Amino acid sequence: MPLVLIVWHSATGGAQALAEALGEGASDDSIGGIEVVSRRALEAGVEDVLAADGLLLCTPENFGYMSGALKDFFDRTYYPCLEHTRGRPYGLAVRAGGDGTGAIAAVTPLAIGLGWKEVAPPVIAAGDLTEAHRAAARELGATLAAGLATGLY
Repeated sequence: MPLVLIVWHSATGGAQALAEALGEGASDDSIGGIEVVSRRALEAGVEDVLAADGLLLCTPENFGYMSGALKDFFDRTYYPCLEHTRGRPYGLAVRAGGDGTGAIAAVTPLAIGLGWKEVAPPVIAAGDLTEAHRAAARELGATLAAGLATGLY
């Protein structure tokens, strides 16, 4: 059964709400056959990444960058996973205080360096967190999961 790993960090709850929506989409009953595991960025490790068939990342935008916790996740997992996770699909959601582009610009080169393939444009939830933001995150989670379930990725 394909496994989707959600790696997230949230200080105020907004990014956590997005991460939960990613999980709802990835575990949608209409997709089936997908296991979803959610880990806080400071708890996710190499074993989690190696076991994952696809990854969903969620971070707040902190000072125009990804959260320190997500950066720590990449610091700990990048080189041990470098030659073992190429081609894995991934998606990104950003809880943005600004426009979110700084966080995206920080995560994207790391994902590209790992050889991960973006399944859809990042979800950017700027301003007040709305149901439309949550719906976009659910759609991103479902897109990744459905692609794994059907063998697209």
